[in-house]
Amino acid sequence: MDRSFPIVLITGSGTGIGAAAARIFGGGGAAVGVVGRRIEPLENTAAQIEAAGGKALVIPADLADPAAPHLIVSKVAEKWGGLDVIVNNAAAIHHLPVAEATREWFDRHMAVNVRAPYFLVQEGLPYLKESAAPCVINISSSSGSLAIPGQSMYGCSKAALEYLTRSLAAELAPWSIRVNAIAPGPVDTPIHLTWAGDDLEGAYERMKKEVPLQRMGTAEELGEWIVWLAGPQSRFVTGAVIPVDGGQVLPGALSAISGEQDG
Repeated sequence: MDRSFPIVLITGSGTGIGAAAARIFGGGGAAVGVVGRRIEPLENTAAQIEAAGGKALVIPADLADPAAPHLIVSKVAEKWGGLDVIVNNAAAIHHLPVAEATREWFDRHMAVNVRAPYFLVQEGLPYLKESAAPCVINISSSSGSLAIPGQSMYGCSKAALEYLTRSLAAELAPWSIRVNAIAPGPVDTPIHLTWAGDDLEGAYERMKKEVPLQRMGTAEELGEWIVWLAGPQSRFVTGAVIPVDGGQVLPGALSAISGEQDG
């Protein structure tokens, strides 16, 4: 396609990691479709993209809706004539022990965290095949690698997303469509409000202790990784799941940290 700007689609881009990535893409002159359930945060992100020199399109959508992928890709393609980058960042997250889990919450995790990314790629495939620099970036989580009590629904959905990343990377390589994933550890974003309740500060302190670098990541740090994976400097990278987690998933990291504190 003959145009002077990349076209990027980012789900869950009203706040947090998605919004940070959208701002950075906008600063590079990209056209960004911002997707999420709440219109006000999306409009705020769109304003920041445009202030940075990019173009923005607000697309309110619930990724649990089976019709959402077609709606989202169609709107982006109609607006700008193509699609180069899909960032599957939106996530359902609800921590419950298996004894208390519901079918509704299990199905929502799978619908948002696995089904929506799969069918967004399917819908976007005709445009990605025509792109000069096509790529898909999935946002997983360290929970996909760690056995954490109470996170079975979220963790298994993210493990599935990582398998999907590798599988699609192999399948789509003949068209030079790169598919990679980032697996963040604890990051300071509003998503933690969905499960931490009234003790967000306490939750943050507990999470910091689970990370060898002893701090939370920032949305901007993850946004920079997303933009890097979409850029020419990573053009020989596909099928990778990159932990950006302060060392959280290092073998033995949690027990080593615990041992130091106990000693």
